[in-house]
Order: sequence, then C-alpha cells, then structure tokens
Amino acid sequence: MAVKLEKRPTSLKVLIYAFIVIWLIVAAFPFIWTVWGSFKVELDFFSISDWTNALTGERTKAEYGRPFTTTGYEGAWIENHFWRNSLNTFIICFFVVCTSLTIGTLGGYALSRSSYQYTFWLLVIALIFRAMPPITLVAGYMLPFFEWNIWGILPTTIVVLVAINQPFTLWMLHSFFQNIPKELDESAKVDGCTQFEAFRFVIIPAMWPGVITTGLFSFLLAYNDFAVTSMLLAENNRTMVPAIAAFLGTTYTEGNIMFAVAAVVSTTIPLFLLVMFFQKQIVSGLTAGAVKG
Repeated sequence: MAVKLEKRPTSLKVLIYAFIVIWLIVAAFPFIWTVWGSFKVELDFFSISDWTNALTGERTKAEYGRPFTTTGYEGAWIENHFWRNSLNTFIICFFVVCTSLTIGTLGGYALSRSSYQYTFWLLVIALIFRAMPPITLVAGYMLPFFEWNIWGILPTTIVVLVAINQPFTLWMLHSFFQNIPKELDESAKVDGCTQFEAFRFVIIPAMWPGVITTGLFSFLLAYNDFAVTSMLLAENNRTMVPAIAAFLGTTYTEGNIMFAVAAVVSTTIPLFLLVMFFQKQIVSGLTAGAVKG
C-alpha cells in the first residue's frame, strides 16, 4: 500500500526560498561589494561624505574619465609584483599538500589497521599538538633557523606548515580509513596483492573523496596562513596574505588600500573556483567521514 506523502504548504515553500535568497545575498554581499570597489579609487570606495560614490564612481570618473579603473590591480600585480607572492603561495601549497597527504595516507592507514594499544595515544598526542596555537610552535623553530642561516626561504616554511598541519591530516584520514572494511584488504591479499598493493589499488580508490577533502583543507591552511608565513619568510619571499597586510601599511608606513582590495579579490577567486570544481568530492568525502559503516 503506497503511503501518500504530505505536500508542503505553499506559504512554507515561499518562506524557505525567501530565507535561502536572503541568506545568499547576506553571505555573498561582502565579496560582491569588494569586487565592485576594487575597480574604484579610494575616495569613492571609502567615501565618508556620500556612500553612493562607491556606486556611481564620481571621483573615479573625475580622475580617469570613466566609472571603473584597473589601477588597483595594475598597482598590486605589476607595480608591487603581487604575482611573485602568488607564485610563492602556490609553491608552498603544492608541497604542503603533497607532503601532508603522503604522510597522512600512509600513517592514517597504518594506524587504522593497527591493533596495538599505543595507536590511540599517538592520535591523542597528535591532537594535542594540533590544538596548540601555531605561533607557539613557530617560536621553537626560530633559533635553529637563524643559526643555520635558513630563515626567510620557502623550504623551511613548508617544513613548519607540514608539521602544524600533519596532526589534522592524520586524524582526518585515519577516520576515513576506519570506515573502509578490513575485509577489502584481506580480499586483495587473497587475490595475490601485497599489503602495499592492497593499499594502493584497492583502499585508496575507495576513499578518494576523503583524500581530496583532506587535501583541500590542507591547501586552505597553507593558502590562508598569516602567522607562520609572516614570521618565517623574508620580504622578497612573502606569500599573498602577508603581502596584502603590507599593502595596508602600518602606523609608521603609508599603505595603498586599493592595492590591498584588488589583491583580496585576486586571492579569493581561486578559492571560489577550487571549491566549485571539487564540490562533489568534498560533499561525498565529508559524508563518508561523518558516517561510519
């Protein structure tokens, strides 16, 4: 006997859709407003006398003859070589993600299949290190980096970011591996695979969404980092986030806010595209990690 499903009232549907639209507008407005303002001059975008100047671009028209200008992007990317900061960021992110995933997949798989008592305590110790503020871990690296004359370069920063990120990667991948039945390993061994071949050809394909999800979180940690990169990198090796802070200036140095606004837009767009491209893998990965079966 078929069960007749109750239809939602029209008023409830309208309320739900209205809430979604309002939420999207509120969530997207800061980014849309920043993108819009990045093509204005500072006196328009941060106008105190008349906020509508940010919409009409009166000062931008007076200065450049049109309501939009790419001066902010040209100043950031060409005049201040923001492309170098972007290149440094992607180099660091690439090696942090590759190293973290390599260690995390091997370590997480080994711990998920281990029957020893110390496995739990290893994960607890890793969690304690992850809970510590990154700045406290960075302080321990400063003295040897200065003594060995390796401060300010990309490789040392990659090492520190991997050390900070590795406990999180290990925990996340360990939970994904635990959701994969051990019978898959045993079946692969019966078919003639070694332990590593079972891991490579059977287990990894089964948890590929989890690897992508963990890799994305590792990427975001390195991409958005400010404390570690600002302390361990020299001025000529800055990544994007410290470079944006430098555009803003300090109480002692004059900055260019529109360079910073243009750089913020340039930094945010790759993240948006990355999440949109991997959205299916992220959702399936998080679902697989949340449900143990």
